Amino acid sequence: MPIPRFSNYIFDVDGTLVDSAIDICGAIQQVLSPHVSTPLEFDYLQSFIGYHLDVCFQEVLPEFSREQLDELIRQYRGIYTGRGHASTKLYPGVKETLAALPGRKSTATTKGTPTTRIVLEMFDLLPHFDHVQGTDGFPCKPAPDVLLRSMQGLGVARPEDCLFVGDSAADMEAGRRAGMRTCAVRYGYGKAEDMEQWSPDYWIEHPGQLIPIA
Repeated sequence: MPIPRFSNYIFDVDGTLVDSAIDICGAIQQVLSPHVSTPLEFDYLQSFIGYHLDVCFQEVLPEFSREQLDELIRQYRGIYTGRGHASTKLYPGVKETLAALPGRKSTATTKGTPTTRIVLEMFDLLPHFDHVQGTDGFPCKPAPDVLLRSMQGLGVARPEDCLFVGDSAADMEAGRRAGMRTCAVRYGYGKAEDMEQWSPDYWIEHPGQLIPIA
C-alpha cells in the first residue's frame, strides 16, 4: 500500500535509521559476562533493543536488587559510550529518504537525547531533523511518553497528523498508545509476528518506500 504524505514524521533510531546492534549488544555482553556462566547469544540480546535495559538485565539476573541493576546500567552507559559507535552503520537509503521526505521530522528513541544527537551528527542526519527527542527520565517505549514529547517538540497538536516509523513491537505499541499512524520496518531487529499484533498501518522493506508517490 502506498504511504500518503504526512506533515510530520517521527522515527525510532536503533534498527530504523542505524544498525547499532553490534555496539549495543557488545556493551551488554561486556557488562553481563562476569555474572553469567555462559556467554549470551547475540540474537537473544538483540531482541531487547528498543526496550529499557531493565527488561534485559532483570530477565538475565532476576535475583539482582534495584541497586545492583542500577549499577549495571551505569556500567553499560560508560562502556557503550566508550565504544564511540564505531560499529554502528547507517541503513542504506536513510539519508536520501530523509532529504526527500516532506514535512517536519523528529526522533523518538530509547537513547537519551544527547546520545541521539551524537549518532545523528556522526552520519550527517542532524540537518534533516527539526527536533531530536530521546528518553530522558520518563518511561520508555512501549509507553507513549517519548512519542508525545517528540510531537510537542514539533509543535503538533494532533497525534493523527504524525507517522511513527519503527522496527519493534514496542515501537508499534507506543505508536498506537500515542494515537499516531504507525509504519513497521522489516529490515530492523523486531519480529514481524510481534509487530503484527499491533496492526501497523503501513509496512516497508526499504526507507525509500516512505517517500510519497507524486
